[in-house]
Amino acid sequence: MRPESAGDSSTDSLLTTASAALRVDRDALTGALLGQLPVAVAVLDTELRWRYLNTTFQQVTGVSPTAILGRAADRPDPAVPRVLADGRPRSGTFAGRPADFRRLEVGGAPTGVLVVLPGGADAHRAELERVRARFALLEAGSERIGTTLDPDTTCAELAAFAVPGFATLALVDVLPLDTPDSAAPGTAAPGTAAPRPDADPKRGRERDQERDQEQEQKQERDRSRLRLRRAAAAGGPARPGAPPPAPVGGAVRHRPGSVAARALAEGRPVAANLLSGEELAALVPDGAALSACRSAGVDCLLAVPLIARGRPIGVLTLARAHGSSLGFTDEDTELLATIAGRAALTLDHARRYARSQDTALELQRALLAEPGSPHPNLELASRYLPSGIASVVGGDWYETVRLPFGRTLLAMGDVMGHGVEAAVDMSNYRSTLRYVAAMDLPPHRILRQLDALIAEQENARPATCVLALADPARARWTLASAGHLPPALLTPHATELIEVPTGPPLGTGVGGYEQTVVELRADHALLLYTDGLVERRGEDIDVSLARLSALRLPADGPLDSLLDGTLAALAPDAAEDDIALLAARVRHRPS
Repeated sequence: MRPESAGDSSTDSLLTTASAALRVDRDALTGALLGQLPVAVAVLDTELRWRYLNTTFQQVTGVSPTAILGRAADRPDPAVPRVLADGRPRSGTFAGRPADFRRLEVGGAPTGVLVVLPGGADAHRAELERVRARFALLEAGSERIGTTLDPDTTCAELAAFAVPGFATLALVDVLPLDTPDSAAPGTAAPGTAAPRPDADPKRGRERDQERDQEQEQKQERDRSRLRLRRAAAAGGPARPGAPPPAPVGGAVRHRPGSVAARALAEGRPVAANLLSGEELAALVPDGAALSACRSAGVDCLLAVPLIARGRPIGVLTLARAHGSSLGFTDEDTELLATIAGRAALTLDHARRYARSQDTALELQRALLAEPGSPHPNLELASRYLPSGIASVVGGDWYETVRLPFGRTLLAMGDVMGHGVEAAVDMSNYRSTLRYVAAMDLPPHRILRQLDALIAEQENARPATCVLALADPARARWTLASAGHLPPALLTPHATELIEVPTGPPLGTGVGGYEQTVVELRADHALLLYTDGLVERRGEDIDVSLARLSALRLPADGPLDSLLDGTLAALAPDAAEDDIALLAARVRHRPS
């Protein structure tokens, strides 16, 4: 039996009767019925092009009529052309949802296909489910993006979160850490003065226009020269032998007019759906991304700027393969912009932290690069190993001070705390040590003076410290400690931890330091170190020190080799704290 067509006289008469009773126009009543019908309905013409979507269909699928009306449906269910051919209703899938298909007839002639989504009967319930799903995605993004303070890890988490739930491919490009604010897209150049009033208003307007044109041309040149770094890429299943999504870690320049370039310049998401091959080539950010997009069969793009504190720091570019969806909808764009905005703040925190770490590390390296020169009768070797971005730059430091009568004072310390402030305090401790050491006091009195001077400084951080005074003429080491780990004495047969009376850390103002004396021999080497060498999270300090005392290294070999062997044996693969080492040995005197 043939289904009742839309043009049957019985339906027409019912609509005419209803419109007369309701005192409304018949066509207006028809439009209202279709628009407010709580069932998702769409119409395709005989060439399977989109011709109509009712409001419920738009709500259920998130598709915008302006994006698809007049376009051919992407890979429709095989049942659709069969329904058009023989008029028999069938079920299948459409836009990724279960659907019923019926042939639409007017005046007995086929005019298209009616698409009905059974799940759209309750638009309010569908809207509620979408809101719940949106909040669930935002919560999942907050949990999965920004788990560390490493910018590259944050970018990788953002790309991984987007694939495959939102896109087939995802790219994250960021501005380099050292990019000044004035170089960022959409940022006005600093020092741009307001135009001065001109005596001739017409001439003043002309000057303003010329100035605006010059400024626009300069900004366009800056944007074309802007170099970003591809921080992360993620892609769904690709064909065997297909290229990777895009090389990560290298520099990229976005093509002018690409969705990524526009998103950065305009500070808003830019979408491009159902693209031809030529359009795709023009809108993809760069050549590597184009190769990956072509390999994956991409025809939809979305670029979302990563904006934090009012300035762009990068861009997220997403791509969907042909047939995977009807394109990036307004709802998709809004949701992804929210996720990208939260990720941008997290990324900005990580980038600021990384800058602070870089500054502290460079300062620390500069301060430790040139310790004081010892007397020629003493050999020295030193190492400094930063913990890296996984932890924080600490305040480890060491120093050597040349004293009269062939003596050399060695110091190893660790300022409490981390970052730039700890590195600055480290510099303060070193300069104060040199000042006090010039008084030619014994080690325990040097610590006493240091403690008193640092305690007077309101913002100075406490620090542990161990001093070792080498006196080759008397063949002795004199040692004193302010809360520091014990020095190690490497002999031909063992590694001994020297028992030094331990006083409180410097800067407390408590005082109470004592010293001890150890024999200085040419076949012994003294090792000073910071806690990063031996301490492990959750491990008793005695166990940590026992590992050091069990170390067997040749005390008479090159000191650099001794330090390398110590680090190879004791330093963890992923150091949780900085490590500083200072080794000393008296030089052999020719007989």
